This record gives sequence, C-alpha cells and structure tokens, in this order.
Amino acid sequence: MNTNEQSITLREAQDQVDQWIKEYGVRYFSELTNMTVLTEEVGELARVIGRRYGEQSWKKGDPRADDNGKKALGDEMADVLWVLLCLANQTGVDLTEELRKNIEKKTCRDKERHLKNKKLKE
Repeated sequence: MNTNEQSITLREAQDQVDQWIKEYGVRYFSELTNMTVLTEEVGELARVIGRRYGEQSWKKGDPRADDNGKKALGDEMADVLWVLLCLANQTGVDLTEELRKNIEKKTCRDKERHLKNKKLKE
C-alpha cells in the first residue's frame, strides 16, 4: 500500500483502508461500533473547529493548540473520512458512485435555489 501518492480517488482510498484493515486491523469493527466511532470523531472535529473558528478557547496544555489547531483540523477530518470509508467498505457502498449521484441530485434540486438565496448575498 503506497500512502505517499499526492492524490487518490475515493475508490483507491476505500481499497487502501480495506487493505490496511486486513493487514493490521485484524477485522472491521461492527457497523454499529464504527457508527459510534464516526460520531466520536465528528465530535473531535467539532471541538477543533469550535476552538479555531468559534468563541471557545483552547484548554491549557492542549497540544492541538500549538498552531491554533491547523494540524489537528486536517487530522480530525482524516479520522472522520477513515471511519466513513470503513463503513462504506463493510456495507458495500461505492462512495465514488454515491458521490457522483449525490452531486447530480443536488445540481438538479438546488441549481437555482442558492443563487436566488438573498441570505447568501449579504
């Protein structure tokens, strides 16, 4: 598994996560456990965003505060993506295809909605 490539597709990411699980992770956690882990990871991401962009301050000694959470932000996003990729793999979801369909759905449904939203122009 080559993780030094500059960019990878969602399919390649799903394959790399699957290979890692098989090589180092023994097996996937159950879908329910992974949903719980995903929720935990989203909470950790929310904490970093709240402190970096919101009104909350960093707790004294929090190592993520060193660069105002910039490194932590990417790390937490990657943790969320990792667990989402695990869930996709174990439930048979092709995220490439689902994202393509989702973009198409949003384009058809919202192609004028946001352009006409006066709140977005304020």
